[in-house]
Amino acid sequence: MTDHPTVSSLDALGPELLAQAREHGSRRATRTLVSGSSQRVTLIALAEGAELAEHDSPPAATLHVITGTVRLHTPDDEWVLESGRLAVIPPQRHGLTALADAVVLLTVALR
Repeated sequence: MTDHPTVSSLDALGPELLAQAREHGSRRATRTLVSGSSQRVTLIALAEGAELAEHDSPPAATLHVITGTVRLHTPDDEWVLESGRLAVIPPQRHGLTALADAVVLLTVALR
């Protein structure tokens, strides 16, 4: 593992990252909280309208919506996820759009 803190306050980091996202041209900001050889956990803030373009899926991943509303989509399906929802990332190309300012926690298995 890297030297990230072992305990993170999502309640504190979320609003901080969302403020950064609102000011950034991409309308998003991220902070990796856990990074190791088999797992990565990233907090992602997306200002309303921000998108993560369609991309390949990792071996396994989940998306937990901390605040806001996002649309997770594949070429064939889509899910609107609101605060408190946890979704398994589909094992195919997918993208993410912020329907409202949002903070999400992405957990990825790297192998």
